[in-house]
Amino acid sequence: MSCQPEELLICVIADLLESDPTVRHVAVGAASPIPGSAVLLCREETGDRPRASIIHGETNNPFTDGAREIFDCAAQGRIDAFFLGGVQIDGQANINLLGTMGEGGYPAIDRRFPGSFGSAYMYFVVPKVILFRPEHSRRVFVNEVDFISAPGVSARDVHRPGGPKFLVTELCLMSFDAERARFRLESVHPPHTVEEVRDNTGFDFDVADTVLVTPEPEADRLNVLRSRVGVEIGHTYPGFASRVFGIEPAK
Repeated sequence: MSCQPEELLICVIADLLESDPTVRHVAVGAASPIPGSAVLLCREETGDRPRASIIHGETNNPFTDGAREIFDCAAQGRIDAFFLGGVQIDGQANINLLGTMGEGGYPAIDRRFPGSFGSAYMYFVVPKVILFRPEHSRRVFVNEVDFISAPGVSARDVHRPGGPKFLVTELCLMSFDAERARFRLESVHPPHTVEEVRDNTGFDFDVADTVLVTPEPEADRLNVLRSRVGVEIGHTYPGFASRVFGIEPAK
């Protein structure tokens, strides 16, 4: 049974969550249907974890006071995993959510984006941050970000219980070593290659001794995605559920 590219990414993220028994509560930010689906798939497959807090709409959103509640929850150590992305991401896992530099440098901004909001805060306090950026190109993965909205690593004397652990893109899965401040290529999604990942990445990275080919989802897993998970995520992202899973919104 063939799968959609989005379904493969959902399964990659779900595997990262399922393999870590310390992940009991996962929060997912707005406009994140792929991570949201991954959390729901993980919960379906484990039967009891993780608790899913999808900060968009009302379904699976326990917070009634917006950002203040989720920030308090994270500060108290009650969120184990979170997802972040960026307009740009560099080899030290710095992310840029502000914009890209114009000619002549700062303060000239070529393109302006919504901004950092609580990204730096969550980056520092949530133990397992998974960077997620579907587009894998040198426009996104740069040698050095134009602005640091949230730093990937901190000095040794800075208390930082949180930080990046993995990067998931349309081409591959990478892990991140905070001690060395470097990414390592772990697996490549079919039909892509290691050379394609290198060609589309603007920073240097390590390569595992054996780079795996990301396994495609089995039929049973796809059936769960296209039924129970698809229906549930469809309450929050009806357009996504229709396009990817073929599930039309309930009338």
